[in-house]
Amino acid sequence: MEKLRVVLYGVGAIGSRIAKFLLEKNGVEIVGAIDVAKEKVGKDLGEVLGIGKRLGVAVSDDSDAVLSKVNASIVIHSTASFLKQVYPQITKIVEHGVNVVSTCEELSYPYVTDPELAKKLDESAKKHKVTVLGTGINPGFMMDTLAIALTGVCQTVERIKVTRVLNAAKRRVQFQKKIGAGLTIGEFEEKMEKKSITLHVGLEQSVFLIASALGWELDEIKVESKAIQTKLGQVTGLSQHGRGIKQGKEIITLDLQAYAGAEEEYDAIDIEGMPSIHMKLSPGVHGDLGTVAVIVNSIPKVINAKPGLVTMKDLPVPSATPEDMRTYVKK
Repeated sequence: MEKLRVVLYGVGAIGSRIAKFLLEKNGVEIVGAIDVAKEKVGKDLGEVLGIGKRLGVAVSDDSDAVLSKVNASIVIHSTASFLKQVYPQITKIVEHGVNVVSTCEELSYPYVTDPELAKKLDESAKKHKVTVLGTGINPGFMMDTLAIALTGVCQTVERIKVTRVLNAAKRRVQFQKKIGAGLTIGEFEEKMEKKSITLHVGLEQSVFLIASALGWELDEIKVESKAIQTKLGQVTGLSQHGRGIKQGKEIITLDLQAYAGAEEEYDAIDIEGMPSIHMKLSPGVHGDLGTVAVIVNSIPKVINAKPGLVTMKDLPVPSATPEDMRTYVKK
């Protein structure tokens, strides 16, 4: 059986981690790499990754050229958080007849952000007989898919609350900047107004992913963000809440706290129903490690899936793929 031929679209912080993990897997071959950063284009991927050896794959800024010649099984896409930004990139991949797993947060449930683009992408994927998935640790697993899976032992579900607490001081500098750590409260509010900091993207998608899996039609969804600060007014991170409301009752609550100095990192899921479930993982799952794992472990499931734009609720329960990944592929 031939190896799974993977193209990397984006070799930044997360894309590079994914690439290194793929190099440890059996049954996988990285056959192409795409990135627009001038300092990376033309270099061997091994040099870009800093692994001390050449891989014989040059980083290119021409996705058409790469996808036309490598006969890829799947593209691992890791460039941006917003659907409108990645839509042209993913559409081009699909038109080359290649499956996609993307870290784009809004793609985890794109019908929320832009249903028209989601519909077009779904139609194109079906036309070209490929599958497209957006996933990661959050959104994609910890605050949505895991909660959905836990409801499988419930006869009834009345309310779901998911809490994720992170110590931002242990995360990448890019993550700290994204949540405004180190700013004054004035700077934070100014950047919020100008939308020059993104905060966490994906709570809205996670709320709707849970609701869709359970067949709940929400009347309203609210996403609120506020800075967490010291007594001196310095921002250490943020608190964000996503709320799914039906008939005036909050039936889905997502509570994300990411700030420097959090005394305990944990993930918790509380389900009110029959039976009720209360789960807590302490310490919580590391974001970058979890994202890399979810992306790579999704490869066989996406290749095996029916064509179209899918979400995590449409695929089999996520699982690790510790052996030769080719044994998981049925197509």
